Amino acid sequence: MAGILRAVGNHDRRNSMKMRRRKAQVKKKARAKRHAQERRAAAPQGAKKSTPRKTTKAPAATTSAPPPVSVPPAGTTPTAE
Repeated sequence: MAGILRAVGNHDRRNSMKMRRRKAQVKKKARAKRHAQERRAAAPQGAKKSTPRKTTKAPAATTSAPPPVSVPPAGTTPTAE
């Protein structure tokens, strides 16, 4: 029984849904890897992403305004919850 060779990868002709998903996943990963290599090759070696520097701003006002107080409509008594 050691003489039986299994078809794998692209040579596998099974078409069950499970195998289709599995083959599609392999193709997707290969495509992602290839695109990543192409992007690395296209970018210049010394180039970095230019990110804007964060600056520390002085606080506009040291005292903050108190939160707005909700006023009940006229003619109702406030209830304590």
